[in-house]
Amino acid sequence: MGYFVQRTALMAVTLLGVMTFSFLIIRIAPGDPALLMLGDYVGVTAQTVADMRAKLGLDEPIAAQFTKFITSVLRGDLGVSFRNNQPVGREVASQIPYTLLLAGAGILVAILIGIPTGIGAAVRRNTSLDYGLGIVSMIWLASPSFWFAILLIYFFAFKLGWFPIVGAGRWGDWAGMAWHLVLPAAAIGLRSAALIARMTRSAVLDVLRQDYVRTAQAKGLAVGSVVRRHVLRNAAIPVVTIIGLDIAYLLGGAVVIESVFARPGLGKLAVDAIHARDYPSVQGATLIFAFGVVLVNFLVDLSYALIDPRIRYA
Repeated sequence: MGYFVQRTALMAVTLLGVMTFSFLIIRIAPGDPALLMLGDYVGVTAQTVADMRAKLGLDEPIAAQFTKFITSVLRGDLGVSFRNNQPVGREVASQIPYTLLLAGAGILVAILIGIPTGIGAAVRRNTSLDYGLGIVSMIWLASPSFWFAILLIYFFAFKLGWFPIVGAGRWGDWAGMAWHLVLPAAAIGLRSAALIARMTRSAVLDVLRQDYVRTAQAKGLAVGSVVRRHVLRNAAIPVVTIIGLDIAYLLGGAVVIESVFARPGLGKLAVDAIHARDYPSVQGATLIFAFGVVLVNFLVDLSYALIDPRIRYA
């Protein structure tokens, strides 16, 4: 019980730090939301701008604005968007499914490619297969996801016309949504696959050097049987850890990929809100991203006890 209380308190402190950072950094950035909302309308005076700032609550001291923001969040209210005067919570709720779908598809691509690749490279270490996979994974790791996205769009959407370039499809049309998801999921998942493959190879190699694995091999067990029975579970903790960290990366990477493919989602919502200096929307999207990251890390920690029975939480 003490562990859960400690982790819950740590999560709360982390989220408070994220809220404070997002609150301050968007206000430090150049640009006045009132001026952006008024635009180039004729007759805009200093008094008009001041009235708009008062309407948005920006005329209050920073400390008062921050206190109001924290109090609202504790009540479950993320505020009202400056751009469309809609509750931020409603906006965020409408975009979360698209981001979760993209991140889930990306991590599925990463796991399905990364884990078998890492195991194959470890089992056939110091062979041409191992060296080839190592070179490819290093190239993928050194390349940003938006670069993959541009290449995929150019070859598979523009040149070949196999997949759509923009959008996410109509919600409920699962075949169409899956078709729109292929390129974004590949763009966001390939780099993660390379990272998982490198970690899997390292973890499996470390287990293969253990005495009990050598004993199993000396008894004449096939390589596949040794890997399934003795290696995978004992090599799982570092792999699960990197997958958990990678989910956090995928949630952040969704911001870029959603913009490149013009997909709806939290990432695009955050980018549009930053351009418009929509403080409540930026703060709400950032808070949801942060909550997702700390929740995934917490679940990864809990999974250790399921993987290794020797781990106990006091």
